[in-house]
Amino acid sequence: MRIDIITIFPEMFSPVLNESMVKRAQNKGRVKIYIHNLRDYSSDKHKKVDDRPFGGGCGMLMRPEPIFKAVEALKGKSGKVKAKVILFSPQGRVLNQEMVKRLSKYKNLILICGHYEGVDERVREHLADEEISIGDYVLTGGELPAMVLTDAIVRLIPGVLGDKNSLNFESFESNLLEYSHYTRPANFRGMKVPAILLSGDHKKIEVWRKAQALRKTKQKRPDLLLKPRRDP
Repeated sequence: MRIDIITIFPEMFSPVLNESMVKRAQNKGRVKIYIHNLRDYSSDKHKKVDDRPFGGGCGMLMRPEPIFKAVEALKGKSGKVKAKVILFSPQGRVLNQEMVKRLSKYKNLILICGHYEGVDERVREHLADEEISIGDYVLTGGELPAMVLTDAIVRLIPGVLGDKNSLNFESFESNLLEYSHYTRPANFRGMKVPAILLSGDHKKIEVWRKAQALRKTKQKRPDLLLKPRRDP
């Protein structure tokens, strides 16, 4: 898989994308991640990528020209592979695990990180295939959402996680939160691990874990139980 990220702050990405699981995935050759400075595609002699909005208003907008040029150049490098172009925007659908699983199937994603007061509407209407938001709150730009999406996708790529079966038991699979986990010591300051987990009876442990997942979901995220059931 190839992920291209277009941004005006390329230095933000190295501390996140060159650590942990994402770094290991790149080292294994499971994913190639490229960070592109949008200013490299600006025709302005000062490499400006923003301008004042027509009709007045506060703040600055990102101009369409450098964004179109960047995406078109990257699509040219992808050859016959159809690239999926994603714009991070408060107007987009809120990211969830189902969307992550769907996007992880693509061979090439091009992520556009907006900034300032947003991007020229023509980018939204004529260039982006999809708009994504990571929540109903305001960020200074699309860089953090791009990192979030990249991390979520990379861990779903086959061969990235050590145990492929672990994906079936994570939060939001089957519309349930994950069951409670415990490790050694079995008794920490008087706080004991549930006896069932020490029993060695794997069938009973599985039943207990399912009940725990359901109980946690009812308590903390009952909205998930209203969605259509997705069995792993």
